[in-house]
Amino acid sequence: MPRKPRFFLPGVPVRIVQRGRGREPVIFEDGDYMAYLKWMGEAATRYDCAIHAYVLMTNHIHILVTPNDRQSVGRMMQYIGRHYVPYINHNYGSSGSIWEGRYKASLIHDEEYLLTCIRYIELNPVRANMVSSPLHYRWSSYRGNAQGKEDPQLTMQPLYTLLGKDISSRCKAYKALFKAHIDEEDLRGIRSAWQTGTPLGNDYFKEKIEKRLQARVGFASRGRPKRALTS
Repeated sequence: MPRKPRFFLPGVPVRIVQRGRGREPVIFEDGDYMAYLKWMGEAATRYDCAIHAYVLMTNHIHILVTPNDRQSVGRMMQYIGRHYVPYINHNYGSSGSIWEGRYKASLIHDEEYLLTCIRYIELNPVRANMVSSPLHYRWSSYRGNAQGKEDPQLTMQPLYTLLGKDISSRCKAYKALFKAHIDEEDLRGIRSAWQTGTPLGNDYFKEKIEKRLQARVGFASRGRPKRALTS
């Protein structure tokens, strides 16, 4: 079966998910997290990608990014892989790819879903019962977004800047978003989108994406969703 193509558009946010092969760990100690972040930041700068949120888990990663052109995301992920995979293989005596196939990606309707997706990403360690609050997890964008702490990886998305007139008010409004649970239907929609590679948004957004691409991108399947593993 041919691979489903991935679609990227300048200025349209993309959520990226990449898992370890066989769901095995790909990050083992602090130095590995720092190495990944270093190459992620270099790649984003080199290929003009604006990163708005991320979380590095032991066996998978999530990144929310807005590319400057259609090739930016692919080049960013290739750059990270060319550096991080040999690094892991060298340090831990492994060989070959550490990833479970290609990374998955879905376009995000920023007005409708972007802030929800950022919350979804930064709450990953909480859903995995690793911490009780995203504040306690070091390897995510939460402290940058919620506390205004310097994070060289992050570029604030326009919707984020509308949360307040200054950093203090934005952080306060952003933290307030985390007091409410993400609706179960939204959770299913977010998971379905990245698993199927389809855009996350309303039908108008999806039709607009298809018009810009001049190609069919497909819609997430309807009906009762399949049971999804936490991610």
